[in-house]
Amino acid sequence: MNIHEYQGKSLLRAYNVDIQEGFVAETPDQAVMVAGQLREKFGSEFFVVKAQIHAGGRGKGGGVKLARSIEEAGGITSKMLGMQLVTPQTGAAGKRVNKVLIARDVYYKGDSEIREFYVSILLNRNKGRYTVMYSPDGGMSIEEVAEKTPDRIFTEEIDPAVGLQPFQCRNIAFNLGLSGTAFKNMIRFLNGIYDTFTGCDAQLLEINPVLRTSDDRILAVDCKFVLD
Repeated sequence: MNIHEYQGKSLLRAYNVDIQEGFVAETPDQAVMVAGQLREKFGSEFFVVKAQIHAGGRGKGGGVKLARSIEEAGGITSKMLGMQLVTPQTGAAGKRVNKVLIARDVYYKGDSEIREFYVSILLNRNKGRYTVMYSPDGGMSIEEVAEKTPDRIFTEEIDPAVGLQPFQCRNIAFNLGLSGTAFKNMIRFLNGIYDTFTGCDAQLLEINPVLRTSDDRILAVDCKFVLD
């Protein structure tokens, strides 16, 4: 069973995983209200409007837009709702957009370099194990990374009997090139998404991108869940 991004993020939050905060809107007026709430709560001046459909590659089809004001968030929502969004994963017919997620801007300026990573956990039925697949090249499709730079994809196999081990978390954070506060936050993030994956009996949890913010937070900006 697939679920929407906003539903997946709610599950992640329940397991204390830091996410890009946002709220669902089904009308332009709701989008304006939500953007106002995000500005009041987080001081956001920019907002991301994200179509909620069961398919990846939404940005390539025009399903992810940056709004530079509360009013623009409403305008983008008005155009996005009801559209047939065509992405590389929907086929030519596309999928109708009935809801959007209005999310806060997390690409704000700060002391650290902003970076995007790819992290997923999947069930390997043949081996009876879980596999963490990850890459320092987030924001791209993992298929594209595998084709062009396969050496940039790393894996960790997890025995369900013992779970995700501390040395594996450290290995992942190291291979992603992290240090200091971001390194520690990534370890906490990995433990959180593993708890979410196992607690929800998922077959796949894919987060692309995982964001290192300019103040060294580690956030799930997007997520894809396949539940058993």
